[in-house]
Amino acid sequence: MAKRFMDENFLLSNETATQLFHKHAKDMPIIDYHCHLSPKEIFENKTFNNITEAWLYGDHYKWRVMRANGVEEKFITGDASDYDKFLAWARTVPMIIGNPLYHWTHLELQRFFGVYDLLNEANAPKIWEEVNKQLQGEGFGARDLIVKSNVTTVCTTDDPIDNLEYHTKITGLTGFTASVVPGFRPDKALEINRPTFKPWVAQLSSASGTAIENYGQFLDALESRVRFFHAAGGRVSDHALDAVMFEAATLEEATAIFAKGFSEGSVSESEEKKYKGFTLVFLGKLYSELDWVMQFHIHALRNNNSVMFGRLGPDTGYDSINDGVIAKPLAGLLDALDREDALPKTILYSLNPNDNHVIASLMGSFQGGGVAGKIQFGTAWWYNDNKDGMLEQMNTLANLGVLSQFVGMLTDSRSFLSYTRHEYFRRILCDLVGSWVEAGEAPDDMELLGNMIENICYNNAKQYFNFSQPVLVTN
Repeated sequence: MAKRFMDENFLLSNETATQLFHKHAKDMPIIDYHCHLSPKEIFENKTFNNITEAWLYGDHYKWRVMRANGVEEKFITGDASDYDKFLAWARTVPMIIGNPLYHWTHLELQRFFGVYDLLNEANAPKIWEEVNKQLQGEGFGARDLIVKSNVTTVCTTDDPIDNLEYHTKITGLTGFTASVVPGFRPDKALEINRPTFKPWVAQLSSASGTAIENYGQFLDALESRVRFFHAAGGRVSDHALDAVMFEAATLEEATAIFAKGFSEGSVSESEEKKYKGFTLVFLGKLYSELDWVMQFHIHALRNNNSVMFGRLGPDTGYDSINDGVIAKPLAGLLDALDREDALPKTILYSLNPNDNHVIASLMGSFQGGGVAGKIQFGTAWWYNDNKDGMLEQMNTLANLGVLSQFVGMLTDSRSFLSYTRHEYFRRILCDLVGSWVEAGEAPDDMELLGNMIENICYNNAKQYFNFSQPVLVTN
């Protein structure tokens, strides 16, 4: 007999998995250590006029499958009404069985709104009315959704030049139980060959109050922003390494390359590798000193469609998986930090699943210092945060490392409704471990396995990141 669709034992294929999820995973809190939520919207407890605004605005995951289903762009990012955009999504959903968005859509309807109907064109008007009625009532603002999701910490993604105004304001709120801390994302500081580099350096100069006329002053300004973020509760950096570039360089070389890039607007590929390598090592030393976690998100190939990039800009659904070489430059970067006893806790993610064994084996070369799971193989990310991708990542980690020390799931999302992805992950995790028990490959010891599940869901991240309550800061 077929199971009921998405019932209480959804994704749980055996009794051990069922016990592990319901007794140990289901009610664990969430640490969202990497996301793209807006601190301004959190502070203002943003409310949503309708489900389209909450669901479809800015969600390039949905935009991609809508385009693939033949939906015209006016109903995706264009000037169609929110209702017509919702109808376009409702027509798309029945067509995407097998895509995790099918599950995520219904998890969000169920968990946040108590709607258990399967979304389609016929019932879309009814669901539109029911969900919008709830959204316009009490308890559905941005902060309310965070609290309902049992989130203890939200780590946003922030440019070093950000004044963290809204993070500071959030610390003054009463009755809000989650901590919202900044994540330091200095990508523009590294991209010396992009036209954004020189204007951004001017913004960095203004934000830091530091005149920047040479590389030494540039590094001083970056350091001041790292320490500013630290005072605001920041304990995490994040770097988009679409291509991993590293060559050993001296300070004198990096200084000359910075001067060339600043005056001429571009440097050679070898010079770019040296500049990026020296700057990342400099930042890594700071992160190590402050006990931060350094994150590398590797191998995105961005803005592939130049026509649509010109119309819509970045992050609109036209990125894909990159396939460059990472093992040698990544090993060189980590080794350069380790040689100076300055390798911080580090999480390595790759968008390309072909890199899984490269990363899982490489991180084993840099564990140590008495820190459990110091170097982490990051959770399945972006195009990989589906059932198959999560299983592949966790199986690789289990085979080559210590799954029990894994810091688990993140949302990497701009949506306040996406916390159901933690439930999705936890069900898959429990089913994986439960299947090992059922096959006689792991002991039927619920105390041992229950602790393991609870640690992966929450406790490991709590200990690893060591987020503290931020203090009021001024720029």
